Amino acid sequence: MEIKELKFEDLSTEQKLGMVMAGIIRPIRCEDKYESFDVNLNFVLDLIRKHSLGAVWVPMGTLDDYPDIVDRVREAADYPILIFTDAESGLGEHKIGRHNALGIAGDEELAYTFGKLTAITARKMGYNVVCDPVLDLANGWAPCSANNRSIGGDKHTVARIAASEARGLHDGGVLTVAKHYPGGSSEFDPHMAPCASHQTYEELVDYYLYPYRKLIDEGLLDGIMTGHKTFDKIDPDHPTSVSRKMTDIIRGLGFDGFMVTDALDMMGLKAKFGDTNVKGLCVMAGNEFILPWFSARRAYADLTECYKNGMITDDRLDEAVKRVLAAQHKVFTMKPKFTEITEEDKEKFDRINKNSIYARTDEGLSTSISKDGKHFFVMIVKNDSDIRDDGKVTVDTFTQGWYFPAKITRKLEATFPNSAVRAIYEFPTPNQNMDVLQDSLGYDDV
Repeated sequence: MEIKELKFEDLSTEQKLGMVMAGIIRPIRCEDKYESFDVNLNFVLDLIRKHSLGAVWVPMGTLDDYPDIVDRVREAADYPILIFTDAESGLGEHKIGRHNALGIAGDEELAYTFGKLTAITARKMGYNVVCDPVLDLANGWAPCSANNRSIGGDKHTVARIAASEARGLHDGGVLTVAKHYPGGSSEFDPHMAPCASHQTYEELVDYYLYPYRKLIDEGLLDGIMTGHKTFDKIDPDHPTSVSRKMTDIIRGLGFDGFMVTDALDMMGLKAKFGDTNVKGLCVMAGNEFILPWFSARRAYADLTECYKNGMITDDRLDEAVKRVLAAQHKVFTMKPKFTEITEEDKEKFDRINKNSIYARTDEGLSTSISKDGKHFFVMIVKNDSDIRDDGKVTVDTFTQGWYFPAKITRKLEATFPNSAVRAIYEFPTPNQNMDVLQDSLGYDDV
């Protein structure tokens, strides 16, 4: 199919309303409150055929269950529609420890390699937009932060590593989306409840927006994902995603790419603004894309209602659509420097995980463990795991794909042949506590 760019002057209002939406395509693990997965998918594909959708968002979990989904999207589109995914830890076979592995390794060359391999893998899967790098700054300056979705807590380090990653993403042929604008600290998770940050405008620009400023100056940011925190000293009434005051800050710093909201199902947003009006508010606040997390049909109907009620103005809709078309133009004309992964790339990528190992011990204790010594390893697992009487995990129930207790046990037993491993629950039973104490008596250390 020949791909042609859409022309702004040819688009109707109905098409423009679809242009400011990233239609979600994801598997439904339980009965959806709006419609089935197939009905939602067919509606998205129909919008694409009508030139009425700016982007689609296809989470990796969708590809696990429906590996042909991106191909179906591409078959339906005769224009350069944006196809988004998340890739904070990489894609496919090429994964690193949760995102702060880049920060702990602290190596610009490895960060570039991560971006490059992620982009090449994404393109092979059919994606052309990757939501990376993460520019949130961790609270505190420790190299291993409790916030594992952060490169670190030093604004200069985060800017340096993120810029290298973004260069790799560009050279591998995808657009970048930094998140979660504007960062900032808060006591609550916006997934669960409204939350506020207390930084002033000056603090925000100097510290949390420093990495954004650096990447904007270097032309490395194509998009920004707006978060749902309220900055009460700047706009006390509106979270960032529905605050024109907040989006104007980054525009004033020179950003001219597109903005996409974080998922609109978060209670930090819905609790105050509801399902329907929040979509119009997000567009009017300066977002080029809304990201619904359920029904695309419902989201499109909500946008239409907001427009008919006068909540979305023609001027703002036109401004947003022009930026969407500009991003599609970037995708259409982008020519990646690299399309294949070399053995040297793989070797560098593997070094990220090795170089990001971080160990902290009590004073006087060494991180070195003798292979021939008699050690007793106690491993904590979630309470929904299946642990036998001898402390072995028989079923791994860790769905995120990064922590496999049974696999860890086998590795420890092979590496330390004179040692033993016992698993206990995160909230252990009295018998588990007693068994651990008794079993440890025959070993040199625990």
